[in-house]
Amino acid sequence: MTVAIIVEGFHEDAVTCIESIKAHSQCAIAILVIGDPGILVDQLDSRTSLVQVNENFGWGENANALLRNVTSEFIIIMDPSTTFTGDAITPVLAELQKREFVAVGWRGGLVNLEDDWRSTEDKGAGEVDVLFSYFMAMHREDALAVRGFSNRALFYRNADIEFSLTLRHGNGRLLQMELPLEQGRHHGYHDSEPEYREVQSKKNYDRILERFRGKTAILSPRR
Repeated sequence: MTVAIIVEGFHEDAVTCIESIKAHSQCAIAILVIGDPGILVDQLDSRTSLVQVNENFGWGENANALLRNVTSEFIIIMDPSTTFTGDAITPVLAELQKREFVAVGWRGGLVNLEDDWRSTEDKGAGEVDVLFSYFMAMHREDALAVRGFSNRALFYRNADIEFSLTLRHGNGRLLQMELPLEQGRHHGYHDSEPEYREVQSKKNYDRILERFRGKTAILSPRR
């Protein structure tokens, strides 16, 4: 199992995230950092690798680069705003190894049909339509089989929903679990430029509506 993290600024939070992973697991850690890695180089060790890119090609393409270059059977795409408060790896790995679910996560939900697919509802632990990239664990080959995340997703928001529905379209089942994780300030949302954030989020969601809206057969059982 490898935990893969995309870091764009706010290196102190990323260090906190990485240290929490190391304190509660033995898994490998792969870091993709945009720009100067700064203090992140101090985290490098036998289980932690870092790739630096000088140009940001977008969240989807960065996530796919991690999917392609990590060699583990299982991979977790995780936001550096999320931290471990306990062992989140063992229960997730146990579920994935059963092969009942192609992806397991911490936060997710069901597509809101009453809202014409324009939102999702968090129904707690159980089978879901979508998982969010705060912490999303998956079979790497299953993710690659559906060509990973959309390279058109320059911004993270809704890119995880699009990917989730793509997995479900390929007959993959998704599971939301209660896990020992904690959410800090999500800089990718709260500290991004508001107009850019909203424009790119809408572009991502418009693709979802165009491709999936009305295809209720791909959705998980309602609850």
